[in-house]
Amino acid sequence: MPQNELSHEGGPLRLGTRGSKLALVQANMVAGLMGVPTEIVVLKTSGDRIQDRPLADAGGKGLFVKELEDALLGGRIDLAVHSMKDVPVALPAGLAIAAVLEREDPRDVFVSNTAATLAALPKGARLGTSSVRRVAQCLRVRPDLDCRLLRGNVDTRLKKLDDGEMDAMLLALAGLKRLGLAQRATELLDVLPALAQGAIGIETRESDRRTRDAVAPLNDADTAAALACERAFQDALGGSCRSPMAGLARIEGGRVVFDGEVLAPDGSDRVAAHIEAAAGDAARAGSEAGLGIRARAARWLDL
Repeated sequence: MPQNELSHEGGPLRLGTRGSKLALVQANMVAGLMGVPTEIVVLKTSGDRIQDRPLADAGGKGLFVKELEDALLGGRIDLAVHSMKDVPVALPAGLAIAAVLEREDPRDVFVSNTAATLAALPKGARLGTSSVRRVAQCLRVRPDLDCRLLRGNVDTRLKKLDDGEMDAMLLALAGLKRLGLAQRATELLDVLPALAQGAIGIETRESDRRTRDAVAPLNDADTAAALACERAFQDALGGSCRSPMAGLARIEGGRVVFDGEVLAPDGSDRVAAHIEAAAGDAARAGSEAGLGIRARAARWLDL
């Protein structure tokens, strides 16, 4: 059967998602916006199963999307909903990001029950995060802190904080807002976020016209342009989830304004990039920004 005939003819579109509380909230957001019947299909990914070590040691962030992509290619689902920061730049042949929703606030937040700010944490305090970027950014301003591996879903992480296993943690504001937990944010951090943080993407088979037509109205052009810039920056650097890199593109008056950085893993140094261009050239601008700093940042990139 041709791939474009794999979706149920006239039946509900099968929407694949991870089973975490946040993933289900995001999947239901997409389902609620679509003008056709949908059926949510929950799949467990390798990233959900592996909790005892950093993702970088287990194969990278793509572990959160591989099973969903396999289900798409196998015709078991018609669309997959992802947090775009988890999606590798290179997609499997035959798949495409057909739409991205309007981006939520991409900032990181500091969360603690005992300190009002990151600066107020006592020396040697236990700070939880699974992100090499967040570790590097944190150590850049607080090299005295004890950064510890923190895996699990948002509610699992917050429980560890409330149980006293950590003194503080760093999280994405977007996830807290979508879960109705924005009040847990203690301080908004003035750091560059993960590339594509706060954005929800919808992946489909390229040949599945019915599904692509159904999700096309959900695409936010400004978010799509910003992500094209950020993902091109990542692609140009050739880094992996072992590389502490960050960046944020903004669309302002028809132009893309991008700031990015690559950091030393211990936070001791960084290389920054800044570029502005017409929004229609967002991908090219991101690529130029990455290529412009690649040589200087090569020692910190896992090439």
